[in-house]
Amino acid sequence: MRSSFGRSTAFILLASTSVLATPALAQSTTPAKTPAATDNVDANEIIVTAQKRSQSLQDVPISIQALTGTSLKDHQVADFSDYAALLPSVSYQSYGPGQSQIYFRGVSSGANANGSHSGPQPTSAMYVDEVPLTTIGGAPDMHVYDVARVEALSGPQGTLYGASSLSGTLRVITNQPNPNRFEASFDATGTTLAKGANSSGGTIEGMINVPLSERIALRTSMFYERDGGYISNTLGTRSYDAYDINGNPVTLTYTNAKYVKKNFNDVETWGGRAALGIDLDDNWTVTPSIIYQNQTSHGTFLFDPKVGDLQVHDFTPDYGTDEWYQAALTIKGKIGSWDLTYAGGYFERQTDLTQDYSYYTVSYVDNYGPSYASYYDGNGNNVDPTQVYRGIDKYSKLSQEVRISSPSENRWHLIAGLFYERQTDKIHADYIVPGFTDSLLGPPVPKCGDDIFCTRVYRVDRDYAAFADGSYDILDNLTLDAGIRYFKTKNSLGGFSGFAGTVSSASCTPTAASDPVPCTLFDFTTKDSGETHKVSLTWKMTPDAMLYGTYSTGYRPGGINRRAGVPPYRPDTLSNYEIGVKTQWLDRHLTINLTAFQEEWHDIQFGLAAFGSNGVISTYNAGNARIKGLEGDFSLRMSGFSLSGSATYIDAYLTTPFCQIDTNGLPNCTDPNYIATPAGTKLPTQPDFKGNLTARYDFPVGSANAFVQGTLNHQSGTRSYLTVDPYSGGEVLPNTQGFTSADFSLGMNYGTWKWSLFLTNAFDERGVLSLNTVCVPSLCGAYARAYPIKPRTLGLSIGYKY
Repeated sequence: MRSSFGRSTAFILLASTSVLATPALAQSTTPAKTPAATDNVDANEIIVTAQKRSQSLQDVPISIQALTGTSLKDHQVADFSDYAALLPSVSYQSYGPGQSQIYFRGVSSGANANGSHSGPQPTSAMYVDEVPLTTIGGAPDMHVYDVARVEALSGPQGTLYGASSLSGTLRVITNQPNPNRFEASFDATGTTLAKGANSSGGTIEGMINVPLSERIALRTSMFYERDGGYISNTLGTRSYDAYDINGNPVTLTYTNAKYVKKNFNDVETWGGRAALGIDLDDNWTVTPSIIYQNQTSHGTFLFDPKVGDLQVHDFTPDYGTDEWYQAALTIKGKIGSWDLTYAGGYFERQTDLTQDYSYYTVSYVDNYGPSYASYYDGNGNNVDPTQVYRGIDKYSKLSQEVRISSPSENRWHLIAGLFYERQTDKIHADYIVPGFTDSLLGPPVPKCGDDIFCTRVYRVDRDYAAFADGSYDILDNLTLDAGIRYFKTKNSLGGFSGFAGTVSSASCTPTAASDPVPCTLFDFTTKDSGETHKVSLTWKMTPDAMLYGTYSTGYRPGGINRRAGVPPYRPDTLSNYEIGVKTQWLDRHLTINLTAFQEEWHDIQFGLAAFGSNGVISTYNAGNARIKGLEGDFSLRMSGFSLSGSATYIDAYLTTPFCQIDTNGLPNCTDPNYIATPAGTKLPTQPDFKGNLTARYDFPVGSANAFVQGTLNHQSGTRSYLTVDPYSGGEVLPNTQGFTSADFSLGMNYGTWKWSLFLTNAFDERGVLSLNTVCVPSLCGAYARAYPIKPRTLGLSIGYKY
């Protein structure tokens, strides 16, 4: 199925904007140079907009790391996984492209790791310029090209960025249309993983910025990227104990020969961006923009250590598509001396994922017996019980914000605004046994094809907010800042999720024959309201040294469980206490920033499976946790040599026990036999230590400028899953091991041309970022698969910039 904004429409739109720009080339064959925004500031200064106004990075009293457009290119950054490696406070859990859950500072319970989009909202937000991109299921994997910088804001950002910024906010700032000069660039990259067939890839990217008049400019970019595969589906067989139609024991054996393929997890991604900048006059600017991206992936991106290095045994097709667009409108102007900003956006995304779900069958046969492998066709013959998962999610998101801010030269500064957001998710999940008409578990679910279990759910999350953030210079070097956000949320969930027997139960209301929902099993709405706040004090000790202290809070809305009888889950909150110092030394050639923090996470939303639920996860407010840590970064620039790095140390653990769900469907903390995870257990996904170090040397070669660069990335091991085995008290999944990877590059810029040769993960370290399972880890933990960093990749890049 395709979204309403299809492939052909997007291609025509992006191609037409490029054609529209072409006639303007003749207007100015020698365009005048436009002064850059930073021509009058220190060459090493980075300007950010983390607090919704332009400030030097060193003057922002929060922990923030910014990767400039130059830095992104120097590190061959093309997608989220590339720049996440350079952000120590960011961790993530993933099943592959577009299937990542992002966390800041270890605020992770693994609650969404199973891909259940009817569960909690993400704990962190992603923005593109002024508009949020994160939806209920997380953020798409946006290709990075023609980007000014990436800003990573650690800690709760709820006062300015809302409920989805419980643990932090990631911002991608794009380059804007420029009416004062013509610009164009073209980049081509070829890569190989040296794994043989299907392991080569490459990228073609292009950008053009055309002044259409003195006050109007069009900026467009397009790209095509192919990533080669590195995980192979190798030959294997599998046997199931089952019963025939007469109840006699049988053994069913199958092979995956028809799906065997070397390096089968390749990815193709293409798309583009267009923005039209219109200066109505000296005070008012209107910028409509659109981003479109289409991604097709094959295979799986997790390997099975029991099968072999970068190998799996999959018995069904594996593929996925991810298509999305975001249309945005930004209006900036002045009312008197105050600045007014409106930012509105509409986002649509459709993901369609098919995966081997056979380990669900294997684990259930192991735990509950041959009945779970006993499926029959219309002639009474046993059919292959291997399950296939197909999930289709259709997301939409409408967001609008209007804010006003006082003049920056005042001793006091105020930002105040209103925010509205409505996001939806139409969830179609099919758990398919191809060709069966009946089984010991019952017939297929009506209206759902060959489904043994079917989900048809519609979810709507709404957020209304008013916010204000003000600062006052108590002294010339002492500033007090305070902010508050008041909000209301309204979340609803309705539809069906169950077996064929669920449809015939008295609790399921029949639907019309034409309705794709088998019956209405639940239709609930929950409402919340509250506020988040922050206060910080900043002392500018010298022009090159700043000390700040911040107290801030974060909030994530509650929601509704789809399992009958399970109550809604409440909001969870985060209280953050941090103190930081930002300094510059050696005539601003050396920058050192450090932050110490402690965060209290209350009423954690966590997914657990109740007894008798057949692995269906519901979300509960399970308990509390504490996160303590240090994070910092430095950069040293001397002549042609530069050395930079960043690191985070985090100690994140539960302060209260998590409890199993009893037969009443509620956490039971009174019986010691129901303790799921004791207090003191480390939180999953975030390593205790994560850091990177980059050394670079730039030097002239004749009339050209050459460079050599090396980067080391290291992270310690992580806990894979939060709860423990209820019988042994041991870990359900083993911990991952720490690893170190190295990247090297060299290249040269000659006039408008540039080239570089790079080698990433040079020593082919098999670093594992997370261990994941296809069903509830307590059942499928023995069949966990590893999500690795990309193997050693050799690449050559050539670019041209006018």
